Amino acid sequence: MYLPEDPDILLSVINTRLRDFYDTLDDLCDAEDIDRDMLLSKLAASGYHYDETQNRFR
Repeated sequence: MYLPEDPDILLSVINTRLRDFYDTLDDLCDAEDIDRDMLLSKLAASGYHYDETQNRFR
């Protein structure tokens, strides 16, 4: 899966995929072959953190 460089666009793409297709971040990362730690770091650098209860980054 192509990951946008812009953190706000990345946030939108990831949250949309989580909402529409995947029950957990792990499911998304496994299915889309995304490095989970890299994704978490990239979004955390912009102040976004994964909320497991809502299955989205905020």
